[in-house]
Amino acid sequence: MNCPTKLDDSILKRLKDIEFALDASTGIVIIDASGIIQYANAKYCELCKYDLEELIGNDQNMVHSESHTEAFLKDIQKATESGNVWKGEIKNKAKDGSNYWADTTIVPFMDAKGKPYQYIVISHNITARKKYEEIIESLAYTDSLTKLPNRNQFSKWIHNQPKKQDGIITALFLDLDNFKAINDNFGHDMGDFILKTVAGRLKENLRETGFTARLGGDEFIVILNNNENPKTVKEIAKTLVRQLSLPHNANGKQIFTTVSIGISSEPIPPGQEFSLAFIEALIKDADTAMYHAKRLGGNQFGFNNDHQNMVLERNYQLDLEMKEALLRNEFSVVYQPIVNLKNSKIVGAEALLRWQNRHLGTVAPNEFIPILEKNGLIVPVGKWILATVCSQMKYWQENGHLMQRICVNVSPIQFKDKQFIPDLKEILNESLLDASYLEVEITEGTILDIENSSRTINELKDLGVKVSIDDFGTGYSSLSYLKQLPIDTLKIDKSFIDDLDRDGEIIANTIISMGKNLNFRVIAEGIESIDQLDYLKKQKCHEGQGYYFSRPIGNKEITELFGRLG
Repeated sequence: MNCPTKLDDSILKRLKDIEFALDASTGIVIIDASGIIQYANAKYCELCKYDLEELIGNDQNMVHSESHTEAFLKDIQKATESGNVWKGEIKNKAKDGSNYWADTTIVPFMDAKGKPYQYIVISHNITARKKYEEIIESLAYTDSLTKLPNRNQFSKWIHNQPKKQDGIITALFLDLDNFKAINDNFGHDMGDFILKTVAGRLKENLRETGFTARLGGDEFIVILNNNENPKTVKEIAKTLVRQLSLPHNANGKQIFTTVSIGISSEPIPPGQEFSLAFIEALIKDADTAMYHAKRLGGNQFGFNNDHQNMVLERNYQLDLEMKEALLRNEFSVVYQPIVNLKNSKIVGAEALLRWQNRHLGTVAPNEFIPILEKNGLIVPVGKWILATVCSQMKYWQENGHLMQRICVNVSPIQFKDKQFIPDLKEILNESLLDASYLEVEITEGTILDIENSSRTINELKDLGVKVSIDDFGTGYSSLSYLKQLPIDTLKIDKSFIDDLDRDGEIIANTIISMGKNLNFRVIAEGIESIDQLDYLKKQKCHEGQGYYFSRPIGNKEITELFGRLG
């Protein structure tokens, strides 16, 4: 090998060994301690589009893209100056100004004093893969129809906000009035046109105010976090009502729409953080206010003040009754079958909590579960659910009703509780259920705390318990998060299955494809029609659940189902 400059003999020998072991797609460059390029092979020249003569003797910074933070570069420097090999992905700049990604390994060579005097840098071009990942990320975070941020991007935005904030946060929940009639009378193409026009008007009128996203269907959310006073908020709402009632011109037709807007404003309580839970509560109140405005005829906005008092009174009553509900055996568990879409056999079931109160009657899960989480009772109730479900699964097995797994939703609060793993071990021992038949379902929000969640997930995997991400696609899970966690299953949220004839199709396809590439099992929730089923079969989605197969049912009813679908 002829090198343009003199290199250390040991480096030459090591270089020959490396090039012998690597394929022709590997770029290799050698730099000295001051960053001057001493050697580059043909593949490296091809990657950066410089001739060899242009590289030798020049500073390596000529290929830096300036895309990385100073902290990132300091981490590389710290590692290599200590004599450690650094591996990672670096974005570089080619001679023509284009950027390319390289999977990079930097090997330092140390002198007798323990300081690096030369580096070998080994590069593989991964630009195509990174572009694919960017496309997937874009699909995951952008509403394909309106190009507004979607639920995922909304959750990501919340996650990236400063945790410590003062003042008032305001949520505006927007829903078009009688939008279904537009789809029914003019077709979905017209409906899509209207939604895109609405999104454009929202962008135009909220250009420098807050964060706007499409939640799905004809629902949009706006968050104002600049401490706007009530008068300013009213002016913003008036403007939106006026702008969204202007006619939409399409194909020589004028289509008129109106909008109902619900508004909820709350100060961040002292000592609390700007969080997903806080915003979700705010949105829930704004959603309720929107429905009140709609009941009054629509084409207007309303605040949540009066209703908020009713909600607080109801929540107080629920909280009182809930404290003894477990002792009074008011809670029960129902099961919704999970079906193999290829052979239509039951392969599992999801356990769901129900509450029948002595005074209030049937209380909906979406009403009582947030209160369970708020008052801390979700931990003992969650433990009871796990014990009940594991015993039931063992009973089914002993009576010849075999399923691959039983799935239990675990609240983020229970998941983070220090007794969660010890309690689960005790439950498995007492029920004699093999851990491989249990699957724990957690939300996307749970895994945002990657350090703590990965520790608990690994403990579950050590036990033999399976782990799934529930309602996937509605929260914030980047590809990097998923690749770090030993997840077994992704469950596509029902909202995307409901919307398969529109942007839900793109999200569903993306999740199915991504799940297969990462070797996850993929389950579609909320299958209600033969059309949805046929579509998911065509996409080779592994499993599904929903009213098409069965509503959530009791022990006796699901046992009878084993005869038909088991």
